[in-house]
Amino acid sequence: MDALLAVRARGITKCFGDVVALDDVDLDVTQGQIHGLVGPNGAGKTTLLGLLLGLAVADSGQLEILGSPVGRALAVGDGVAGFVDGPGLYPSLTARQNLAALAALRGRDARTAGVDDVLDQVGLTDVADDRARGFSLGMRQRLGLAAALLTRPRLLVLDEPSNGLDPAGKKHVHDVLNRLAADGTCVVLSSHRMDDLEALCSDVTILATGRVVFSGPLGKLAAENRELDYRLLTSDPHAARLLAAETAGIHLVDDAGARRDGERLVVRALVPALDELVVRLVRAGITLRELAPVVSPLEAAFLALTEQQEAVR
Repeated sequence: MDALLAVRARGITKCFGDVVALDDVDLDVTQGQIHGLVGPNGAGKTTLLGLLLGLAVADSGQLEILGSPVGRALAVGDGVAGFVDGPGLYPSLTARQNLAALAALRGRDARTAGVDDVLDQVGLTDVADDRARGFSLGMRQRLGLAAALLTRPRLLVLDEPSNGLDPAGKKHVHDVLNRLAADGTCVVLSSHRMDDLEALCSDVTILATGRVVFSGPLGKLAAENRELDYRLLTSDPHAARLLAAETAGIHLVDDAGARRDGERLVVRALVPALDELVVRLVRAGITLRELAPVVSPLEAAFLALTEQQEAVR
């Protein structure tokens, strides 16, 4: 195995009865990388995360984690932690007691296991002595992350880690994950939140009907994507609309929100044509106050690729 790879999967297939959850999946994830898994419900994301955590074994294919092969007779070893379908917690115990219990199960003393340190990392110090049953969904997610951090993993596997988090909690979790990656930990996470994935991940893998339809850098995904819709706010909407209509490769979009607003313009274009429109606006003395995709490049590619995969089934 390449020394830089934390995960190497080749031809992974997993079935549950007649249902094919994963179909000939290849995946490479390097150390120190935050890698996102994207896909509609039933695409196979949870199954793949379960394989990485040793909660299930593949029916066929080769899987190597942290340099060691994983097979039917060999469980995932030390250095791997995380959760799928939400963290498993003891609701009657406090946050600190939950982590102390997990440390004890691993033969470690809570005082030396770093319980207080990981609680501080995820921002739960103030509620460390509150019972988990009273925690919100976001607080439970952060406590699950703290439990995973107790093991100082080299591969961290997370299912919807931002689920239920308020903006402050999300920023806290993002900071933790970015620090881990900077220190060499590999993070593999699934999320339905495209903004989270774009903020965190260097690479993504898109799954549809159990198959990989894209895997690689976010930049490559955006470059390979079809035309996107962009919303523009300018100092002169009427003149901007006339210029857009005259610019090659720019298509005006009849957007209901833009019609109601009256000031915004929605166009469909590839990036080079959009760049040309911006240049022409500036030359005409029209101030560009806002330029943003209506749908993010990741979300647009996700919809296009998964729809294509569904169409060929």
